[in-house]
Amino acid sequence: MAGPERTETAPQPSPAVADASLTRVLEAIGTGAYVVDEEGRILAVNARAQDVLARPAEDLLGQDAHDLLHRDAHGQPLPRTRCRMRQAFHAGRTAQAAEDHFARGDGSVLPISWLITPYGTGGDGAGTLVLFHIAEQPEETGPEPEPVAGPLPELERLALLAEATAQLTSTLDVDEALEHLVRLVVPRLADWVVIDLITERDEVWRAAVVHAEDGTLVHQDDLQGPMPPVPEESPMPLSRALRGVASTVTGPGTYRRTPDSGIAVEQRRLFDSTGMHSAAIAPIRSTRAVLGALTLGRAEDPVPFTPADLPLVEDIARRAGLALDNARLYQRQRKVAETMQNHLLPQMPTVPDLQMTVRYLPAPDASQVGGDWYDAFPLSDGSTALAVGDVVGHDLEAAAGMAQVRNMLRAYAWSQHEPPSRIVARLDEALQHITDVAMATMVFARIEPAADGQWQLSWTNAGHPPPLLITRDGLASYLTEGHGIVLGAGAGAPRPDAITLLPPGSTLVLYTDGLIEAPGHTLDEGLNRLRQHAAALAHRPLASFTDHLLRRVRPTDNDDDVALLALRTPSAGPPAPR
Repeated sequence: MAGPERTETAPQPSPAVADASLTRVLEAIGTGAYVVDEEGRILAVNARAQDVLARPAEDLLGQDAHDLLHRDAHGQPLPRTRCRMRQAFHAGRTAQAAEDHFARGDGSVLPISWLITPYGTGGDGAGTLVLFHIAEQPEETGPEPEPVAGPLPELERLALLAEATAQLTSTLDVDEALEHLVRLVVPRLADWVVIDLITERDEVWRAAVVHAEDGTLVHQDDLQGPMPPVPEESPMPLSRALRGVASTVTGPGTYRRTPDSGIAVEQRRLFDSTGMHSAAIAPIRSTRAVLGALTLGRAEDPVPFTPADLPLVEDIARRAGLALDNARLYQRQRKVAETMQNHLLPQMPTVPDLQMTVRYLPAPDASQVGGDWYDAFPLSDGSTALAVGDVVGHDLEAAAGMAQVRNMLRAYAWSQHEPPSRIVARLDEALQHITDVAMATMVFARIEPAADGQWQLSWTNAGHPPPLLITRDGLASYLTEGHGIVLGAGAGAPRPDAITLLPPGSTLVLYTDGLIEAPGHTLDEGLNRLRQHAAALAHRPLASFTDHLLRRVRPTDNDDDVALLALRTPSAGPPAPR
């Protein structure tokens, strides 16, 4: 299994380290397993494969699997045109064979059975999962044994469990994890899948009732929703599974007897509505608690479930339980972090004749808390301070650092009647001695009435994206003056000030880099996009301007949080200063 034909056969150098996430998945598989990339080179291998092949990982990783391993029955290199595994690999399809041969590290040839299937390697990567074990050799004399019928061939079962592990651990969203679970089992194992979850308040919620219809998955919404409580002593299959007692094979007859609980009534309705004649029910457990129950049902498939099917159903349910538990813990963390962030970010003051609005958007895939922040507060001389900044990091430590920076800035700005540059210089010097903040960026400004119906803005910029000023006529320009180095890069460096007048009806936008940075795009592209849309929205009311600007400009693949402060001067201008 390799890419295009090569004139050189020298092995490619092995990578120093295997793909850790793939290796963890492979170690959960009870047979030899490795993953190859699109060119057939080995990305990860489990310990079982290393033992069987008598080759350590460093001799396998990065090598062309076909050149290194594939042999004919006599131990000779197998021509690529005759390799069944290679043909299926390039076709991108699942395939298996009862007997082929691999070369071991000691020079011997090993008869093996194999199964391969396409396997996502994360991001845009596409690979192939290879499972193999030593092929059983037939006896030279005597009749051939009858094959043992089983729910799934061993290699297919292992491949399904590997896919379940990869799919269910690929997300920290509960709904997405449930969707992965549904697609794993329907229609491969059953016509119907039912997922009952126990909420954090110990209530039962029927989260999914799904069946396969003409190749598509259909949700039976009328059968989903709240369920009665779990009976403590009921011997009925679903009740036992929801208590974590046991897995069971059952059918509609079990629930035609006099119901012992409200759940039994709902189960009778489920069997009557779906037409299931057989079902396998297993608890969904985490390491800490029972999270629910997984029910696989057959209606169109005439083959009933048997106790031999339960180990596979239990294995899938166990993997689902770990994934759901991780997703719930993550969502709980997000909620706590969101509450913390809302308390850390300040309320905006009321400034006569000025409109102000702020927005904070957390990073969609982070812990919902980070180092981006905004602030506005009155100063002792009657002017108003404005600030936006970004403490490096996306975790609780960054949030704590952000709170320190903001509070220290407020104290210096209130007590010291100095230009913005001097206030930030004092802050920079203090950060290195009394906080754990390693690096931060910031724009700090003050705004006050000026003559001729305008407002004066003075500011300094510590390594932050420049403020954007938009006139009421739609002329947009960046305030690039007053730019200095980031906080934490070295106290004592000179910090410049800049001053400009804000015309009546103009809009000032202070923002963090999550609004303009996107993978694969330059910073100039992000700045141009922001300026273009801000100019087009200049006529809108400030709240509408801010919301539409965020919606249009923030990159869809953004993995950073965004803080934004928008200010608008009155069209008639402020009162003249006294």
